[in-house]
Amino acid sequence: MMTAIVYLIWFLFYFSLVSLVAGLIQPVYVLWFMDRMNRLKVLKIYGITTIILLVIIVILRIILDY
Repeated sequence: MMTAIVYLIWFLFYFSLVSLVAGLIQPVYVLWFMDRMNRLKVLKIYGITTIILLVIIVILRIILDY
C-alpha cells in the first residue's frame, strides 16, 4: 500500500514538473481554467506544488528508506 502512495507522489511530482515547464513556455497550456494567464501564476501554482511534492518525497525516503 505504501508503495502505491510513493508511486502516486512521484507521478504527481513529474506531472507538476512537466506542467511547470510547459507553462513557462506557453501559460495558456496549463492555466486554461483561469481568466488571466501569466508566467508568475504558473510559478506560483505549479512551482509551489513541485517543491511541496519534492519535500514529501524526501521525507518519505528518510522515513521508509525507500
